[in-house]
Amino acid sequence: MLRLAKRHLHHILNVLHDEIRRGVPIVVLEPSCASVFRDELTNLLPHDENARRLQQQTFLLSEFLHQKAPDFHPRPLAKKAVVHGHCHHKSVLKMGAEEAVLEELGLEYNVLDSGCCGMAGAFGFEPGEHYDVSVAAGERVLLPAVRSAERETLIVADGFSCREQIAQTTQRRALHLAEVIQLGLDS
Repeated sequence: MLRLAKRHLHHILNVLHDEIRRGVPIVVLEPSCASVFRDELTNLLPHDENARRLQQQTFLLSEFLHQKAPDFHPRPLAKKAVVHGHCHHKSVLKMGAEEAVLEELGLEYNVLDSGCCGMAGAFGFEPGEHYDVSVAAGERVLLPAVRSAERETLIVADGFSCREQIAQTTQRRALHLAEVIQLGLDS
């Protein structure tokens, strides 16, 4: 499916052409999408100047706030949080900026050493062995930690599939960092 991936990436580069050329930061909420732009894009399109530019202009929300918005000081939340890092977030993008924003929010947080949530995109939706492996991966650390967290403790997971795994296997709803920031703005 590499040909299809390249076609989609060319389309994205065409749509964002003017913004890329102007150096506009591109803020991406989903870690797996950000990792495509930061890690895979230039491997698939190594001679494309806009691909190299987009790689440098792509930020997760936490990275953008931490690196490009020095005057961003959200209202502190006096809450606890359990934080699950998406696989691509932890391996390709790293969690440092995420933790800096969580600290800025005044949260007492714990980043789980949970590995993969198990959902892995569509993998965890497939019946049979894939579903069983998905749930087993989540049950290793993440899902028991979510279930044992106090009700008022926030569950933070930026990955869509991670939030879906949590929603389907626990009685909890995980929040994206953007939603946690919104809680502070609303308080």
